[in-house]
Amino acid sequence: MDSNMNGLIWPIPRAWAARHPTIIDSLLAVTLCAFAATAYLKAETLPDGRRMTTFDLIVSVVAAGAVAGRRRFPRTLLILVTAGLAAQYTITQNRIPLLIMAGAIVSYTVASRTDRRTTWMHIAGSGFALYLADAIRSRDLFALDSLPVLTFLSMAAAFGDATRSRRAYLAEVEERARRAEQTREEEAQRRVIQERLRIARELHDVVAHHIAVISVQAAAASHLLDKRPEQVRPALDLIRHSGDDVLKELSSIVGVLRQSDDPVVTTEPTPGLSRLPALLDTLRATGLDVRLQSCGTERELPAMADLAAYRITQEALTNAHKYGTGSTALTLTWDNRGLTIEVINPARGDRAAGSGYGIVGMRERAVAAGGTLEAGETGDGRFRLLAVLPFEEKS
Repeated sequence: MDSNMNGLIWPIPRAWAARHPTIIDSLLAVTLCAFAATAYLKAETLPDGRRMTTFDLIVSVVAAGAVAGRRRFPRTLLILVTAGLAAQYTITQNRIPLLIMAGAIVSYTVASRTDRRTTWMHIAGSGFALYLADAIRSRDLFALDSLPVLTFLSMAAAFGDATRSRRAYLAEVEERARRAEQTREEEAQRRVIQERLRIARELHDVVAHHIAVISVQAAAASHLLDKRPEQVRPALDLIRHSGDDVLKELSSIVGVLRQSDDPVVTTEPTPGLSRLPALLDTLRATGLDVRLQSCGTERELPAMADLAAYRITQEALTNAHKYGTGSTALTLTWDNRGLTIEVINPARGDRAAGSGYGIVGMRERAVAAGGTLEAGETGDGRFRLLAVLPFEEKS
């Protein structure tokens, strides 16, 4: 009703009206008084046939002031208008429409700005005051002269309550939309972070493995260069193959960062345990003695678990090569609960401490696939890694 009232005066821009509500209400009060004054001057009498008195003028001023200040003191002005209506009827046995209209406007304002319980408490109080004034004036407990006025005030309050409910509903809808948008943005950001972590893990595993192979072969080539130069070429060939492999895998991983309109799209399959024989051949060529044992019936793993199994095995064997004595045992156990990967290797007593990121990355891969991973020294000079990956992805 506030915006409707603004539109009834003249087409004032809504933004300006929202910044100057008191001016709008004052203009509304002046408009109502102008209509009432015009009607009085035209008829030369009030609607009840009598001439305006000083008391009527005071009541009109109260009505105009109530409309002008309705947004700042709605409940106080409702009490004041009710007192004016009761006093006017008690003194003149009549009510002027201007004060009744002011009461309706203030009732609407109270209902639109307070809760329902408070609104109807004030309306009931106003109704009781009007009824009590009528009963005292007419000395009749069943006087119903105030019933039309009370009905009019109640209708205005009901309209205000409906407006308040609608505003609250729209505000809730907007808040839900805002929260939904915020949730979507947070989810998108979370997915971006997860994808960055996934790419970082892939890069770490790929680079760490192949650089370790290259480092070992480069050291071997340097050692053999003077004593047995004929054995240098195989080491250099292995370095070259490892370099080609790391470039291919890096291209495959970073390929996900291409734009949708890029002409080249990688079609290389995601690494899995099917590439385990090639991995073992590469490591054996570098001098690592890998003893592979497979127990149980091999089954197909989910894509995430298959990738995790390959990368965990790759990282574990690379660590065994870097920090071990040159031999390791790899055991793959297939049972009803999933695939168990166990890597055990003797640990050098003078091994340099690693960064620890490799084990952290392997554990994150296992957890992401719904499994578990444990790693640590066994107490007898060996290092043991145990990972369990389920067959079924977690729902």
